[in-house]
Amino acid sequence: MKRNPLIPFALIALFGIGLMLFFSVKGIGDGKEMAGGEKEKPKQEDIAKLSPEEIYKGKCISCHGENYEGGVGPKLAGNDLDVNAIKERIKNGGGGMPANLVPDEKKLDEMAKWVSELK
Repeated sequence: MKRNPLIPFALIALFGIGLMLFFSVKGIGDGKEMAGGEKEKPKQEDIAKLSPEEIYKGKCISCHGENYEGGVGPKLAGNDLDVNAIKERIKNGGGGMPANLVPDEKKLDEMAKWVSELK
């Protein structure tokens, strides 16, 4: 009995095209999720519950280092800035630092005091 040698290739091609279409359709929804389009930003109330160290770990550690030693941003440990200067820098940014990293005024005061006391 002779078999057509093209049948296995045709089945593989159809299966491959079917898989490609399935993953294309599935990828449409996954792309939005991966891009963060469906995630919510932290709310003001959520930031108000965080300690200064938790805020640092969430927003500052990538530039100022895990041990406050600096990196892209300046070293924070052992700084000689007063609390008001630190507060102004956190609030207004400058020198490569983005502004309004801590939008809550009460947390801004706590954060500035905490940074001033780092040793």
